[in-house]
Amino acid sequence: MRAYKIALIATILITLPTMLIAGSYDKSKTMTQASSGSMDIVDTAVSAGSFNTLAAALKAADLVDTLRGEGPFTVFAPTDDAFAKLPEGTLQDLLRPENKAKLQSILTYHVVPGKVMAKDVTMMSSAKTVNGESIKISQSDDKVMVDNATVTKADVMASNGVIHVIDAVILPK
Repeated sequence: MRAYKIALIATILITLPTMLIAGSYDKSKTMTQASSGSMDIVDTAVSAGSFNTLAAALKAADLVDTLRGEGPFTVFAPTDDAFAKLPEGTLQDLLRPENKAKLQSILTYHVVPGKVMAKDVTMMSSAKTVNGESIKISQSDDKVMVDNATVTKADVMASNGVIHVIDAVILPK
């Protein structure tokens, strides 16, 4: 039974990003378009290639259409490596249909309404997220921290907002 669950989880983790990409990503869009801000937040993240887990989680939480909306949104986007740092079994548990509300809460904790550029983030000590809680923002030694995550790349422009890449998944209190 355990082997079956592992195989099922592996299948979900492999196929969800593929379904998301195949079903909604126009392959004629290039990374140049992404960096110029001509694609929405979801397509910009998918085109980068290092946000497959985030894309799968957005799909499982039914948030893809929301982040394709008008916005503007500021997304603190954890990379695939950031998701890999979660304790074993956490991601698989969150992707279960019965945990959809919890997954939505976590993912919307990564989203701030409005377009907050890096120069603005560095002057803030907190920001209220879409899920209603505030994230802590701090800066030291040329590093910007959002809760326990470091911003590794800032100001990735999208047509409906901006993405700041982070190296950890941040969790609401």
